[in-house]
Amino acid sequence: MLQRFKKIDGVIVVVLLMLMAISILSIYSVTHGRKDDGLHIQMIKWYGVGFVAFFGLSLFDYRLLVKYAHYIYILGVGILVVVSFVGKVKNGARGWLEIGGLSLQPAELFKLILILALAALLVRKNKGELLFWRDVVPLSLVALLPFAVVIIQNDLGNALSYMVILVGLLWIGRIKWSHALIGLIIFGGAIFGFIYSYINYHEQMTNFLSETIGRKHFVARFDPWLVPELASSDDSYQTRNAKIAIASGGLSGEGYMKGGSVQSGKIPVLYTDAIFAQIAEEFGFVGAALLLLLFFILIHRMIMIALECRERAGPFLIIGMVAMLLYQIFENIGAYIGLMPLTGITLPFISYGGTSIVINMASMGIAMSVLLYGQDVEENLPAPAVYF
Repeated sequence: MLQRFKKIDGVIVVVLLMLMAISILSIYSVTHGRKDDGLHIQMIKWYGVGFVAFFGLSLFDYRLLVKYAHYIYILGVGILVVVSFVGKVKNGARGWLEIGGLSLQPAELFKLILILALAALLVRKNKGELLFWRDVVPLSLVALLPFAVVIIQNDLGNALSYMVILVGLLWIGRIKWSHALIGLIIFGGAIFGFIYSYINYHEQMTNFLSETIGRKHFVARFDPWLVPELASSDDSYQTRNAKIAIASGGLSGEGYMKGGSVQSGKIPVLYTDAIFAQIAEEFGFVGAALLLLLFFILIHRMIMIALECRERAGPFLIIGMVAMLLYQIFENIGAYIGLMPLTGITLPFISYGGTSIVINMASMGIAMSVLLYGQDVEENLPAPAVYF
């Protein structure tokens, strides 16, 4: 145990500590002296729990998680279904469980569960290319089931993350080029068709989303992104002011706790998914670039772990987590610079949120477990995962 502990990647630990410091300082900057004052202390506690999960899972053989992934998946889907009926509504999404004074978001947890489930299915495949009906369709169904449940909860951000994880694992699982091309054409055509229809047939599309399928919440997210000139002032308020804050940061920023927009309270609940606006305004391009550099180092180290792993499940887990993190980073930052719709997804390791921090830290713990246990020879591995 001690020998394995000594092999923990120090660079990843340092990066996580730096991200923790950025998160706590940023949250303090936008909450001090306000009704949310003290959230930075709560964030320190969540990070404490997160580091316990990180080191605990680092020393836990990840292959056991893969072995029993089918049970974990069934339990996770069950929890998602329960939340659809009894969950608490926040920001238009019914996806929160209140347990003993704690507010938990199972859809965040399920991202990690889905990675385990898909890895368990892929690890028992032959090393050849994935077959469409035997491999691609079952894997897709495993992701589409929670996707449908979370969409019903009105949580577009987390639902889309499941699809990104699926695509990442299909790619590393060696999907055929022809299947990948067909999927890309279908997906690209659907996205283009939706954007074209939303812009050119705006009234019909908004009526369909808000009245026919009861997703008025989606209209509030798509309008500021695709047709900002038609969006209501309330719908575009957050993204508009966030863009102003990011632009005003310039090269070196306005100074810590001196951002004009973020300190004046023009951006609602800034400490959650809009925290990047604080970093960009108060630390400028230099601060934002440093944050992206830390994310790059973290993901690079994860990919290196995957490349050095001698066991098959490890790389699948790593790539699934890399896909999850890349999606969250791109979607979160992209939403506030006009590249993506606002979906309420958190910025990994930075935004306030207990469930998000603990899950992301647990993911890094599993990645570290791949480093510590992924070099074992094949005959020492646990029994392979059973069929779903």
